[in-house]
Amino acid sequence: MAKINTDSNVYTIVYATVLVIIVAVLLAVVNAALKPRQEANVALDQKKQILASLNERNLGDKKSEETYEAIVSEAQLGDLTFYIARKDGEHFILPVHGAGLWGGIWGYIALNADKSTIYGTYFDHESETPGLGGEIKTEAFQNQFIGKHILDADGKFVGVGIMKAGQTAEGMDQVDAISGATITSKGVETMILTSIQSFAEAGFFDDASKATAETEEAEAKEANENNENNNVEEE
Repeated sequence: MAKINTDSNVYTIVYATVLVIIVAVLLAVVNAALKPRQEANVALDQKKQILASLNERNLGDKKSEETYEAIVSEAQLGDLTFYIARKDGEHFILPVHGAGLWGGIWGYIALNADKSTIYGTYFDHESETPGLGGEIKTEAFQNQFIGKHILDADGKFVGVGIMKAGQTAEGMDQVDAISGATITSKGVETMILTSIQSFAEAGFFDDASKATAETEEAEAKEANENNENNNVEEE
């Protein structure tokens, strides 16, 4: 039987090729085995983020799953996906995506049934600077948005301004920017504006605008009636 020449180039190439194939097959098997768990972890993390926008935080894996299944459902508006939650009334959760200083940023905006008042928010980032832009992930920054309105008095979507100290956002509610992280702060402002504008263009706020107009009409009618009553009393 001929002896294999382990010093030859052919042997080296064949050996390396076989070794690479074996490693590739093993990696593929491991990846296939772990894929369901990885997908489950991604789905669970998304559920936790949505719950955080509803001010349900630090629940643990099992409690997060149970709470999400109990109060949150997915909905579609054309190609847009959003979520509806029933917790202290009805809430609409809109996903937002954008860019910070060093990478992607994303989050969820939970709105009250009026589709204008912010019930809660959650923001996260890919690679913003810790202690600066990375602060968008903190509750201190996110809680500023609670109670702010994203629609103006006419029911038009305007977003929320994120302003430096001493600055004023004209025609919209505002929160304080993160000191030393102006670009990331403005990135969040732009992210909210552009992401939710897609929902506005798809008609998400149409009923909110109608409700605003009806409310204003009712208030004007009531004011006129009060004026008429006052005039009658004066006569």
